[in-house]
Amino acid sequence: MRKLIMLLLVSFIFLFIIACSDDSTSKEEQNNSDGNESNNSDEPFELSIMLNLHTPEVPQDKLEKLLEEKTNTALEIQWIPDGNYEERVNTAFSTNSLPHAVLVKTEQFTQFKDAIRDEQFWEIGPYLEEFENLSKLRESTLENSKVDNKLYSLYMGRPLSRSGLIYRKDWADNLGIDTPTTTNEFYDMLRAFTEDDPDGNGEDDTIGLTDRGNLGTFVTVSSWLGGPNKWGEQDGQLLPEFMFPEYKETLDFFRDLHSNGYMNKDAPVTSKTDQQEMMKNGTAGAYIGSMQDVHGIYQDAKVINPDVEFDVHNYIEGPDGEFGVRAIPGYGSLILFPKSSIKSEDELKSVLQFFDYLMSEEGANLLIWGQEGVHYEVVDDQAKVIDQNKFDIEIKPYTPFEIGEPLTNGRYESYFDYEPATKANKLYKDNDNYVVNDLTIGLDSETYNQNAASLQQIIEDATYQYILGEIDEKGFDEAIEKWKEAGGNDVIKEYNE
Repeated sequence: MRKLIMLLLVSFIFLFIIACSDDSTSKEEQNNSDGNESNNSDEPFELSIMLNLHTPEVPQDKLEKLLEEKTNTALEIQWIPDGNYEERVNTAFSTNSLPHAVLVKTEQFTQFKDAIRDEQFWEIGPYLEEFENLSKLRESTLENSKVDNKLYSLYMGRPLSRSGLIYRKDWADNLGIDTPTTTNEFYDMLRAFTEDDPDGNGEDDTIGLTDRGNLGTFVTVSSWLGGPNKWGEQDGQLLPEFMFPEYKETLDFFRDLHSNGYMNKDAPVTSKTDQQEMMKNGTAGAYIGSMQDVHGIYQDAKVINPDVEFDVHNYIEGPDGEFGVRAIPGYGSLILFPKSSIKSEDELKSVLQFFDYLMSEEGANLLIWGQEGVHYEVVDDQAKVIDQNKFDIEIKPYTPFEIGEPLTNGRYESYFDYEPATKANKLYKDNDNYVVNDLTIGLDSETYNQNAASLQQIIEDATYQYILGEIDEKGFDEAIEKWKEAGGNDVIKEYNE
C-alpha cells in the first residue's frame, strides 16, 4: 500500500509538472501572438485633415507622401478653397462628418465654443507634456486660445502683425512721390497712381489700390486712423469698433477712394488671387496686407515687366500723429480634434503624435521648406527657395499649416536675395512696437459665441454698402441698431460684465 501511494504521488507530481510546462508554453505562445498583433500597429495610421487652400490649385502630393513616410501615416487631406472654407466646416460639423483634425479660423473658433463646452471636441492640454515638441508651444499664445482655462487646440503661430503697404516704387519715382508716412500722403499716392499716368504709357489704365472682399485692408487703414482692434474702450466701457468715430472716418476714406475710381470697383467680390494679379500685371500700384507677399508678387510681375520695382512700408500715421496696427493673438488659425472622429484616448494620442512631428525641427522644415537640395538650400543659416515655381506647386499650400513658430519649432527663417522681402521681415518685428490688441481676448460672450456669424454679417454688409454708395450715414446707423437688436446689446453687456 505504501509503495502504491508513493507511485501515485510521483505520478501526480509528474503530471503537475507537465501541466505547468504546457501552461507556460501556452502563455509564451499567447505572448508571442500578442507581440505579433502589436507589430500590426506598424501599419500606417489613417489620419484625415481639413485645410484651407490659399493657392489656385491643390498641391502635388510629393510633400504629403514624404510626411506619410516620416510619420507612418496614411493622410487624407481635404483641401477646401479659402473663400468658402468656413461654410464647408460648418456643413461638415452639422452633418457629423468632420475629419480627425480640422483647421478653424479665429472668428470661427468663437462660434465653436459652445460645442467645445458641450464636450464635442477633445481637451488636449493634459496630453501636451507627453510630447517632446508640442510641450514647447508658447504659453502666452496657448492662453489666448483656451476656453474656460482649458486647451482644446493647437495653434499656427504668426507674428503679431504682418500688415503693411506694398507699392510700386517705380511708379512713385516716376511721379516724384515719397514713401507715404501719413494717411493723407497715402491717399495722395492712390490718387496719383490713378490719375497721373504712373506707368507713362499715355493711357488711363491704372488704379491706386487693389482690395479684396474680407475687410482686411479696411481694418488696417482703420487702425492707422486710430481705430480699435475689434473692440475698444470708451468712457470705461467696452464697445465694438464700428461704434467709434474712427470707423466712420475709414468708411468715408474708402467711399471716397471707390467713388473716384482710386481702387478696384469690384473689391467686395475680388479674391486674393485676383487682388494680387492686379499688382503683378500693372493694373494697381498699392496693396495692403502681409508685407511678405511682396516676394511672390515680384516673382510673377518681373516676368511681365523686368523693370518693375516694389517697396514695402509699415509706418503710416493717422490724423493724431500716431501709428497703430491691429494685432492677432499670436496665431492665424487653430486645429481642433472632434470626438465624432476620434473615438478614444489612444487614437487622440496617435493624432497628436503626427502633429508633434510637424513641430519638430525636421518636421517643421519639411512642412515649410520641403526637401533640402530639392526645394531649398541653407544660406547664412536661413532657407532659400531654389525653384520658386516648384516650391509654389509642391510646398507653398502647406505653409499656413505650421504648428508653433520658428521660436518654438526651430525651423529656418526665410532667406531672400530680394531686398523688399528681407525688409518685410524686419518690419514685422517693428510692428510689435505699435500693435493694437483686441480687448476682448480672454473674455467671453455667450450671445456672441452663438450669433457671431450673423452679427458680423450685418456690419460687413453695411460697411460694403456704405463704401459702394448704396447707403448713407443714417443707413449705417440703422445697421448698428439692427446689430444691437439681433443680440449686440447683450454682447456688449456680457463682455463688460
